[in-house]
Amino acid sequence: MRPLFRKLRIKQLERALQPFIAAKDSPRPQKGWLRAIREATGITVRQMATRLGKAPTLVVNLEKSEAEYRITLGSLRAAADALGCQLVYALVPKSGSIQDLAERRARAKAAENVRAVEHSMALEDQAVGGIDNKIEEETRRILKRDEKK
Repeated sequence: MRPLFRKLRIKQLERALQPFIAAKDSPRPQKGWLRAIREATGITVRQMATRLGKAPTLVVNLEKSEAEYRITLGSLRAAADALGCQLVYALVPKSGSIQDLAERRARAKAAENVRAVEHSMALEDQAVGGIDNKIEEETRRILKRDEKK
């Protein structure tokens, strides 16, 4: 991806993810959203099954699979629709921003490159030290190279 487009894409993603940042730290109901919303709205398993056009045991299985993080997005979307809800999902960095993720990737690659060279140099009794500074220099080089692509 061209550097201008990459920077633009990062900005677009950061802006789009803003509403989800606070939500990432919100706890999920222990038995899952489907069951919590179904029970809170007074919908029975049988009513939910009718809305989905499925057997009641499927509703129980859907709720269980959501609670265990095994549900597919398609199934979750259909169940949300049956509850009168909309499925909204996003991938949000665990910490920092999308830009931070890109920089961490570059730093990890730089550390790998520098340590490999330093190890080879040490085997030849030519190690020069200053690994942290070299990693930072290599990180900047990788980021600059990625901008040129």
